[in-house]
Amino acid sequence: MKNLNYEEIKSIFNKKIFENSKQDLIVKLAEYPQRYISIFRPTKPYTKLIQNITQSHEIRFGDAFEILIENIFIKNGYKLLEKNIKKDDKKKSIDQLFEKNNQIIFIEQKIRDDHDSSKKVGQISNFEDKIYLLIDKYPNKNIKAYFYFIDPTFKKNKNFYLNEIKNLSKAYNINVYLAYGNELFKYENIDGWCFIIKFLVKWKKELPNFPEINFDKNPKESFEEIKNLPPKYFRKLLTNKRIVKEIFPILFPEKKTLNLLREYFKTKNKSIFEYLYEEIGRLL
Repeated sequence: MKNLNYEEIKSIFNKKIFENSKQDLIVKLAEYPQRYISIFRPTKPYTKLIQNITQSHEIRFGDAFEILIENIFIKNGYKLLEKNIKKDDKKKSIDQLFEKNNQIIFIEQKIRDDHDSSKKVGQISNFEDKIYLLIDKYPNKNIKAYFYFIDPTFKKNKNFYLNEIKNLSKAYNINVYLAYGNELFKYENIDGWCFIIKFLVKWKKELPNFPEINFDKNPKESFEEIKNLPPKYFRKLLTNKRIVKEIFPILFPEKKTLNLLREYFKTKNKSIFEYLYEEIGRLL
């Protein structure tokens, strides 16, 4: 395998996981303010804000891993195929889809096997739908399907999945596998797991202990990230007295980002931006 570049993969992970975190937070605050300021929660607003961002990072971590796995397979000579497949009214997005030696490799990729019983049933049903669509799209190809969990330390539903995958393999007459961690790479006889482990160990050492939620720590960067959001989100925040009182001192303690937004809104020739300019002016 051609060597993967650490800096290149780090850039992919950081961009996929952390980029636009502030923008997402503003949107969620505007749309669901009670999640952060309701008295019927055991956390203070600051803790809830941190929790929100870390949960978002966890979800995006899986998206970044899709890119990493994709890169590893391409480096090993696999051809990347179109991931969006549809037939009639059915449309599915495939996590990983490759071709090598006239064989289609389909990978349904998850971070860890630790979910409850209702979710596991839905996941395997979704997996079967994708198998059906792929067989229809590639009738003359040999298809190999993987239900893959990256983290090998969680195997909560392993017995359930093994039984379901055995049934799918028999019913559709294709090779279907359950794989955890390095097992996927062993099945495909490619080198990649060592790089993944080394990369994660090194990358995590460079991460801060807590995500930064002080927008004014780097106001220009924060401003550039959020300035082009639809004005309705700023309107909802600025007219919510509790958000202004309890959340704004956390996000905008020095009001530097708010000042940049105000000057930016001043340049817009629309009444909504004039309104936002005036509202921030009153706040300042």
